[in-house]
Amino acid sequence: MNQLLEELKSIVGPKGWTDDPDGLQPHVTEWRGRFTGKTPLMLMPASTSEVARIVATCAEAGIGIVPQWGNTGMCAGGIPDDTGTQVLVSMARMNRIRNIDADNYSIEVDAGCVLQTIQEAALDANRFFPLSLGAEGSCQIGGNIATNAGGLNVIRYGTTRALVLGLEVVLADGTVLSGLRSLRKDTAGYDLKQLFIGSEGTLGIITGAALRLFPGPGAVSTALVAVPSSGTSVSLLGELQTHFPERVQTFELVSDYVFGLVERHIPDAGLPFAHDYPWYVLLEVATGDDTGRLEDVLMDAIENELVLDAVIAKNSAEVENLWRLRHSISDAERQAGKGLKHDISVPVSRMQEFLLRGEKLLKELRPDATLVAFGHVGDGNLHYNVSLPHSVDPEEFSREGDRITGAIYDLVAELGGSFSAEHGVGQLKRAYLPKYRSGPEYQLMRTLKKTLDPANILNPGKVI
Repeated sequence: MNQLLEELKSIVGPKGWTDDPDGLQPHVTEWRGRFTGKTPLMLMPASTSEVARIVATCAEAGIGIVPQWGNTGMCAGGIPDDTGTQVLVSMARMNRIRNIDADNYSIEVDAGCVLQTIQEAALDANRFFPLSLGAEGSCQIGGNIATNAGGLNVIRYGTTRALVLGLEVVLADGTVLSGLRSLRKDTAGYDLKQLFIGSEGTLGIITGAALRLFPGPGAVSTALVAVPSSGTSVSLLGELQTHFPERVQTFELVSDYVFGLVERHIPDAGLPFAHDYPWYVLLEVATGDDTGRLEDVLMDAIENELVLDAVIAKNSAEVENLWRLRHSISDAERQAGKGLKHDISVPVSRMQEFLLRGEKLLKELRPDATLVAFGHVGDGNLHYNVSLPHSVDPEEFSREGDRITGAIYDLVAELGGSFSAEHGVGQLKRAYLPKYRSGPEYQLMRTLKKTLDPANILNPGKVI
């Protein structure tokens, strides 16, 4: 093992590795603290060729490799196990913007590029990269692709999958799959990049990506509206999409309880309303030159009892304050105590049914539990989290967590939904995959894994 580690160190040079326990700690611990692993060495390659040599060397020795692109994931997909035998490969040094082709509306980047860096590079070229999420200042695009991240703009632009034109991937034997083609049309054989989008590093290590860019959205209006129920929020979404076809960018549903957590735990965070309401929607619409039209639509919605109250941001400071409320939810949850996290999706048309039945189910299962519900309702994705009392000890929390989570996932499956909408499977949800994916689907996944990674060295113990 020592000889292997020395060989790996020589590949990346003195600046490309660390075995210092203090330096390793942030990389072997999931950011919420639920998973902690061990590794003898973290490698930080500076090029695709170095990644290829690392993989080939580990493949020959039969050593597991855990790729990590930012460690901002929600399911511990980038954390090694506790054996201390898996090598961690951080992509942080592979952070170049390789090329921007403004006329082709495309950008080529290293997989370790921070998402915000890509957004800014696109803006500098008078273009727009629409992927946006709370961790965009620290997450890396390779991780976004590996989990098929969703984020805030899915309604208009789709998930990460829709934004990827081509990929460069290192396979399990060290072979480099060079597929960085920035084409909109290409039917020459199988679309191999799709195998790696959402695979969480279990089929190959993403080292580079060609991504779609868009024209700037122009003037965007941001509003926070109060609605009487989750069902009326779906009706409101339909009204907005009728008046602003293909221009509704964001539609975030948040319960009164959730925003209450933000107001209690986040300094200077407060709702811009004189009264409390049961549900809120934070929305953004590309209104262009007709910025006053959103106000007219919302006034009509108030008259039709779809909306109870509304505030439209008048300037960038007010926009920032509204988004601060939304982006502070995870921090407020963490300060409030332990919670069960459920990143689920159901058809938008069944969102109201899920929320009503889910609340009833939760009261039956655990009357003292508290529902913490919010999410991207415009694309059917809800973060359906459950808080248990602080008095619950770790053993009870684990036991009750499994029971509650299983019941929620059963309901989601009954309604035609998914137990993993945008956070991936990782370690956290691995046991649920064979239950909620049909036999043929699951077996084909296993076949793909065995075919592309027969020795199981790429992110072992994740997804499948």
